[in-house]
Amino acid sequence: MRYRWTGTALAMAMVAAVSVTPSALQAKDMKQPATIGGHPNLNGIWEVMNGADWNLEAHSATQLKDFWRLGAFGAIPAGQSVVEGGTIPYKPGAMKKREENEAGWPKSDPEANCYLPGIPRATYMPYPFQIIQGTGNILMVYAYASANREINMNKVREPQIDTWMGISNGHWDGDTLVVTTTGFNDKTWLDRAGNYHSPAMKVTERFKLMDKTHIEYTATVEDPNVFTKPWTIKMPLYKHVEKNAELLDFKCVPFTEKLIYGDLYGYSYDENGKKADQDKPKD
Repeated sequence: MRYRWTGTALAMAMVAAVSVTPSALQAKDMKQPATIGGHPNLNGIWEVMNGADWNLEAHSATQLKDFWRLGAFGAIPAGQSVVEGGTIPYKPGAMKKREENEAGWPKSDPEANCYLPGIPRATYMPYPFQIIQGTGNILMVYAYASANREINMNKVREPQIDTWMGISNGHWDGDTLVVTTTGFNDKTWLDRAGNYHSPAMKVTERFKLMDKTHIEYTATVEDPNVFTKPWTIKMPLYKHVEKNAELLDFKCVPFTEKLIYGDLYGYSYDENGKKADQDKPKD
């Protein structure tokens, strides 16, 4: 298996004291032990099969008006709501900001800008992620933007500053891994539809192994600044079982330069999508 951890991520993996060999981490290896330290073995590469990253709530297939040159490629696929109860309980007036976020899409979306995705969004983006579980802390590594997070399983860590991914503390509730994450900034979104949160958000995730290839995933979001009450999303995670399964990089920075800095480099396009200016920096 190809590893891509460097710097902080590698140090975190060492701290986690993972005693599992690379071959045991491969998703194709279905003979790995059923338990680790008496707890269900969650090791593997996992991914969702839904449209939650487009919109956590139910949505119809819709054309992306600014992507007409892509034809059927430039459209939002339909998706069922993964929110228990169907809708996100926004406080009066809070929907206005979501509408503003959505109106500015895609440039307003942190995902389009290759910023760290935050929690719980990192779990249901259309990219796989890997759970690396030993007898100590648990590491979760994401294909998108080389994101990662350490789940503190022993001593609880309190957030010192607000960050994109927050601070995650975990424990086992029977056969379910429970992870509580706090210490977020307010720069991440919950999906591409502009659903958002404030720095007061608290996310409680539950990972329950249903069988060797499925995890029942739930995440309860609490944010009294934005929502009237806590609300929960629920979905299955599917394990990659192909023989050559591995977590590949999606280093997205090179794909965002024109989006973020295009105006500084003189990029502009006419109504037919033809580049109007030269690809060179403005004086």
